[in-house]
Amino acid sequence: MLNDYPEVLSVRDICTILHIGRTTAYRLLQDGVIANRRIGRTYKVSKDVLIEYLNNQE
Repeated sequence: MLNDYPEVLSVRDICTILHIGRTTAYRLLQDGVIANRRIGRTYKVSKDVLIEYLNNQE
């Protein structure tokens, strides 16, 4: 799953994978729904964390 993506995902990657808009992606990250790290002004998400989020949504 998600083999074409790097181990650390950007907001753009998350939007593409989840088929959501940027605003929704930032809301999920800021509310802590998807665990993340913030580096400066940039959010980064581990691919494993996103896969876990996807599995929990089913």
